[in-house]
Amino acid sequence: MQPEFWQKRWELNQIGFHQSEVNPYLQQYWPQLNLTEGSQVLVPLCGKSLDLVWLAGQGHPVLGVELSEKAVEEFFREQELTPQITERGAFKVYRAGSLALWCGDFFGLTADDVADCAAVYDRAALIALPPPMREQYAAHLSRILPSACEGLLITMDYDQAQMAGPPFSVRDDDVQALLAGRWQLDFCEVRDILGESWKFLQAGVTRLEERVYRLMAR
Repeated sequence: MQPEFWQKRWELNQIGFHQSEVNPYLQQYWPQLNLTEGSQVLVPLCGKSLDLVWLAGQGHPVLGVELSEKAVEEFFREQELTPQITERGAFKVYRAGSLALWCGDFFGLTADDVADCAAVYDRAALIALPPPMREQYAAHLSRILPSACEGLLITMDYDQAQMAGPPFSVRDDDVQALLAGRWQLDFCEVRDILGESWKFLQAGVTRLEERVYRLMAR
């Protein structure tokens, strides 16, 4: 999938992936990471998620990465924040208080950029990518993050033959193959959400599960 795909989705306001409230799994399981206040959190493909605000409210400097400048601008406008805008390499950085959204290609991030990150939160990145890019994403994430970095991952699992992504189905064995070499994966929860997901029901999907993983440093 090319960057233009996501740029067009934002331009047309086709953003069904955006949640209008803070993710409940984040609120429930994030405290288990036992991060110290002031620990920086990386949020890849963050959009204008309210999860960013929640993380900042827990005392974390947040480094969100988002391709769409429209999404970044909407985030700060909706939060009634006026960001300072600077350039860092290929990124345009919008910053207000402890919130920093880097507008640009996630694959342009370097280890120096995320050297202060103690955790990563992925609700919408892994499931947004088809398999080849998913492998590239996981490899890049593993390569640039500090060795002690922990995190929280949320995935979806359904029969991909019944509906085209995104969001894409990411099975448990996919998660293990992509991330178990870098992190110890602690399975937190699986929940059947098909009854809550009209888009999937309408498409004829017969099974839809969300899974939550804690990523622990080895």
